Amino acid sequence: MAADTYDGPILEIENLSISFFTRLREIPAVMDFSCTVMPGEAMGLVGESGCGKSTVALGVMQDLGVNGRIVSGSIKFKGRDLNEMTLDELRDIRGREIAMIYQEPMASLNPAMKIGKQLAEVPMIHEGVSKEEAMARALEVVTDVKLPDPKRMLDSFPHQLSGGQQQRIVIAMALMSKPSLLILDEPTTALDVTVEAAVVDLVKELGEKYGTSMLFISHNLGLVLETCDRLCVMYSGEAVETGSIKDVFDKMQHPYTQALFRSIPLPGADKNSRPLKAIPGNFPLPHERPPGCNFGPRCDYFEEGRCNKGEIPMVEVPHGDRHGTRCLKWEEIDWDAPLVVDQTHEKKEPGDVVLKMEDLKKYYEVNANALFGGGDAKVVKANETLSFEARESETLAIVGESGCGKSTFAKVLMGLETATEGKILLYNQDIQDTPIQKRQTDTVSSVQMVFQNPFDTLNPSMTVGRQIIRALEIFGEGANDAEREQKMLSLLDLVKLPRAFAERMPRQLSGGQKQRVGIARAFAGGAKIVVADEPVSALDVSVQAAVTDLLMEIQRENKTTLLFISHDLSIVRYLSDRVMVMYLGHVVELGTTDQVFAPPYHPYTEALLSAVPIADTSVEKQHIVLEGDIPSAMNPPPGCPFQTRCRWKSDVPGGLCEKEVPPVKKLSNGHQIKCHLADDILERMEPVIKIAAE
Repeated sequence: MAADTYDGPILEIENLSISFFTRLREIPAVMDFSCTVMPGEAMGLVGESGCGKSTVALGVMQDLGVNGRIVSGSIKFKGRDLNEMTLDELRDIRGREIAMIYQEPMASLNPAMKIGKQLAEVPMIHEGVSKEEAMARALEVVTDVKLPDPKRMLDSFPHQLSGGQQQRIVIAMALMSKPSLLILDEPTTALDVTVEAAVVDLVKELGEKYGTSMLFISHNLGLVLETCDRLCVMYSGEAVETGSIKDVFDKMQHPYTQALFRSIPLPGADKNSRPLKAIPGNFPLPHERPPGCNFGPRCDYFEEGRCNKGEIPMVEVPHGDRHGTRCLKWEEIDWDAPLVVDQTHEKKEPGDVVLKMEDLKKYYEVNANALFGGGDAKVVKANETLSFEARESETLAIVGESGCGKSTFAKVLMGLETATEGKILLYNQDIQDTPIQKRQTDTVSSVQMVFQNPFDTLNPSMTVGRQIIRALEIFGEGANDAEREQKMLSLLDLVKLPRAFAERMPRQLSGGQKQRVGIARAFAGGAKIVVADEPVSALDVSVQAAVTDLLMEIQRENKTTLLFISHDLSIVRYLSDRVMVMYLGHVVELGTTDQVFAPPYHPYTEALLSAVPIADTSVEKQHIVLEGDIPSAMNPPPGCPFQTRCRWKSDVPGGLCEKEVPPVKKLSNGHQIKCHLADDILERMEPVIKIAAE
């Protein structure tokens, strides 16, 4: 049936169950899953890792590998059951009628083939068009995805493109044969927030232009709000709630959806007066699911003998647009009842300055042709004149895109690198020139780091308890083994892990539990300053809330100074006292959280705030999409580092932005901005994020 004559559902999944078969057992990954995607509609699939989102997508692609099998139910594409098609029919549909975009763009590109050739292959294989026509179409699509200098792009290899550009090429490739259904599996997770905003914008625009239906898989509710018309919330292999964005966000009818929203930092959440509420317990393993409702053991409304008896069907909620919930008690729950917070905390005033940086610079020398010798040496200016101070009990957030110098500054502070110029004072003691191996033990133990990926920081062949004791030995804590054993157990108490976990191996822990072990190890020597480098970005939303709460609690008890490196401005707004915004090695804005999140803004801060997806239908945002990619630190633009992407540049007379690095402008109460804009223009700036009146 031709695409233009078909007006039924593009994708119809009915009572789908998918299992993976191992030698030991059958592992059900998806159970009784149904959803419908109409022509031109964008459907969001949200849930935590392991809930079965990607398995559904692979089921649609009929790509479940050797062990995966559709056990029951059907997947119909334009009315035809994909499960009953021959391999030839499937091959004809995949890539032409149904296209998929994966999380990691390089996995979809051939590193040894030029971009133009890879794009042209799609219509040549699927539609048999000539090479000339295919190349002309490739040029058109690359122009569509807003890449600069499309002809040069077609003549480049994938490694010559940035991550954002590679992802646009993958989107272009998926759209080459104008598919009816586009599946996007976490397509922006690996991208910076400003690039993510541009890519999401692009996906929406192209979806409308080509009339493509979309299945958008994500764990980010804000992103789904901005891209989709409808959504389906999944938990442990089942769809638990489905409906229009407005219905599910504003009139949710499932306890898991409610718990998910309560654990994400929406505007108005505050670590002291309105803390987040983490979901208790852990996600069940696929072969250890509870009887009855999968969410039962973690649910506030659980009723013994009712919620854990028998199968729980999906039922229709009458007041909504195809709104459904998998909950027996949805009509009995008061969904409008205010959240009861266990405890609130008084805001603590920061103490004395414990860390001070003065005009810190870190340059790297790189040979132009380092591989084969020769060529002029180039200098990478990773950090340019960084100056700030951090106090006891304070959380200072450092935000910016990748390549802005956040992690370099952390390495210099930790002693993994030494500074090129400038000073770092720790308790008034110079440490900028002392590498970590020459630092005193108490200096090393007082400045510790929690890393982004908990999987990479633990020794896989050592028990959890042994790894913490090892840190205690290095820091000289405890007089003997028995004392260190006790201290290790109290550190497990501190990070709220059962003491029995001391005997476990890292592979037996979930991501959130591993991150807690990382935090316990960081505090083994009584750390006074903790550098947390994206500590929750690899974790699920519900686990994020628990880990950030844990960091705050430890900070209150130990008066720790927390340097929180992140690109997630929602979490930054929730837990930081002050914010430092970095761009290409420069500090472009520094102030209290309230100052940085309200106008006047540095133009870059303004764009960052606009790019953050917020899962709240009452929030209105200014729409600012940055053009172009972040410049290279090896070849920074002249003048202001941000001038190549700044929308306010024309308001500065005489081309000053292109000639001179702006001075640091001191505004009220310690708020500073590095910008040439005149004071009267800064004062006229509008708030980026507004909460609409009810």
